[in-house]
Amino acid sequence: MNLVIDIGNSFTKIALINNDNIISSESYEELTLEIIEIAIASYQPKRAIISNVGKVDENLITHLKNSVPTTIFSHTTKIPITNNYTTPLTLGLDRLAAVIGANFLYPSTDLLVIDSGTAITYDIINNKGVYLGGAISPGILLRYKTLHQNTANLPLLNSLNNNRLVGKSTVECIESGVLNGITGEVDCFINRIKEEFPSVKVVFTGGDANFFVNKLKNSIFVVPNLVLIGLNRILDFNAKL
Repeated sequence: MNLVIDIGNSFTKIALINNDNIISSESYEELTLEIIEIAIASYQPKRAIISNVGKVDENLITHLKNSVPTTIFSHTTKIPITNNYTTPLTLGLDRLAAVIGANFLYPSTDLLVIDSGTAITYDIINNKGVYLGGAISPGILLRYKTLHQNTANLPLLNSLNNNRLVGKSTVECIESGVLNGITGEVDCFINRIKEEFPSVKVVFTGGDANFFVNKLKNSIFVVPNLVLIGLNRILDFNAKL
């Protein structure tokens, strides 16, 4: 049994994974000592991995390491793919874990991994398991916040439900610009990638992934726990070294 912890910018996800099967998965606004202790007491994992791109009390990580053999995922951790990113120290660990997860689920396949959360990240890993890089763009809520914070009168929205093309009110116009704009961007990026990788499979993850279902001209696969799957793959890979 593996304990997998992904500390992101907005939420922390914790999963217990046994033989590549996710037994339990929970999301929290803040990681606490009690949460860690309950997970360990309930499932008695043999090892753990933690990825931290947000903020966390270092005492919690120390407690975890003292309780279970723990891998702290970093840019020096050995991984089961080839990383061709020219600035690996600046590559988000969640992005790297996501492409590793996608490569594990769909081996020997050209993959475009799109993580839609605070930011939208696009990452490409080819059928030989080589990570090539990608792109970063503002996410849906970040676009809403930018319009609100940098104008005098535009309201702050968070809608994901209305993307009519022609708005008849200011709210509808903002929704149209943000939601139609972002779907157009994603479709365009996928089409450009297909020019180089015609058989590419598009894998979505992240908090806003389901928004894109049935809204894109391209077919996609949604894997909500892709980062957790990738972290578990990294943990198992290092356990065998």
